[in-house]
Amino acid sequence: MELRTAGRRVYIGKLAGTSVFDPIGDQVGKIHDVVVIFRYGSAANVIGFVVEVGPRKRVFLPMTRVTSIESGSIITTGLLNMRSFTLRPMETLVLGQLFDRVVALNDGSGDVKILDVAMERRRPKDWVISKLHVQRQRTTALGFIRSGETLNVSVSEVTGLRSRDVEQSAATLIQQTEDMRAADLADFLHDLPAERQMAVAKELPDARLADVLEELGDDDRVAILSGLEAARAADVLDVMQPDDAADLVSELPEAQAQHLLNLMEPEEAKDVRRLLTYAESTAGSLMTTEPIVLGPDATVAQMLASVRREDIPASLATVAFITRPPEETPTGPYLGMVHIQRALREPPQTLLGTILDSDIEAVSPQAHVATVTRLLATYNLTVLPVVDEDAHLLGAVSVDDVLDELLPEDWRDYDDEVTDRMMARSIDG
Repeated sequence: MELRTAGRRVYIGKLAGTSVFDPIGDQVGKIHDVVVIFRYGSAANVIGFVVEVGPRKRVFLPMTRVTSIESGSIITTGLLNMRSFTLRPMETLVLGQLFDRVVALNDGSGDVKILDVAMERRRPKDWVISKLHVQRQRTTALGFIRSGETLNVSVSEVTGLRSRDVEQSAATLIQQTEDMRAADLADFLHDLPAERQMAVAKELPDARLADVLEELGDDDRVAILSGLEAARAADVLDVMQPDDAADLVSELPEAQAQHLLNLMEPEEAKDVRRLLTYAESTAGSLMTTEPIVLGPDATVAQMLASVRREDIPASLATVAFITRPPEETPTGPYLGMVHIQRALREPPQTLLGTILDSDIEAVSPQAHVATVTRLLATYNLTVLPVVDEDAHLLGAVSVDDVLDELLPEDWRDYDDEVTDRMMARSIDG
């Protein structure tokens, strides 16, 4: 069901205490607060409500499970997670933290106190904080604060909404963000002051930090890697996907890059050095050297065990590449690929060599990203094999790396709407 109230503003002060109902009309709780996230360069996104479901029991209701916001009622899909609500460090409570906050007007005309906050629907299931109802604050000669006129201003017209608890320890932040996806944690780190960002990064485990660095823009990840001790930085590079590690190393000064490569595990460094030899925007520069590679005598059961590995990205888990020995890249002669859907339809003991798809065109490492994009679209693939002139498998280009190449440079540093506009201009010409 599409969320109603299109084109309307809803003032959050009026939502406090509003009843929440399931689809059949049974009350499940009352609104206690509204949860928002401030993203870089944009208004705050409304991500959900804190719902009071019993005495001292509050749970989180995501906006994706809200079907209607009407006068005096909020209707949900009926799915309510009864786990107690815990505020995460990148989240802000509107009623609890923004109301009565004093912020500064950007035009220099003084401070104002927030009396109410309006949220506005931008797209289905997508709400943002759009307006603030504020009251001017004036300090008298004797130091008393006097309230003045009230006015409505947009979020972009004030400074001071994004304040955070700077005393919170890095270890506490990590504990509170452990369930976040790497991309969301990267977004959170990006918004932190440089010193705080570095403190949190140093406390993250190597694998977690590697995942986050893969999602950050170039400036942030270079700053973080450069701020680590060299041995630790090399350890983090070791556990990154080789193509992401190569991208990051290529942004470093030459001396620093060579030093870190010398500290890395030899096999990992070998893959990174090889990727660094390819020109930008080519299949070779985008490929990973660690796709799923099996021999023709391997079984469907072995393939399914391989794609279940936690360290295999989702885009790479859709196919297994079949080659002659050796099965480490560069492999022996490339024979073809087996799609996961085909494998799931076969008995576990089926040999992969008997269900090969050898019709998919492989690309050379010098192939331009435009060619790779066309072939991925032509064959409806998420990953494409890269082979040398002797048909040895060198690696594979996944669709996520192609998209990253096609998106504007450092798109992760921009607000979503800014990226969307840039892409729209590029597509529309």
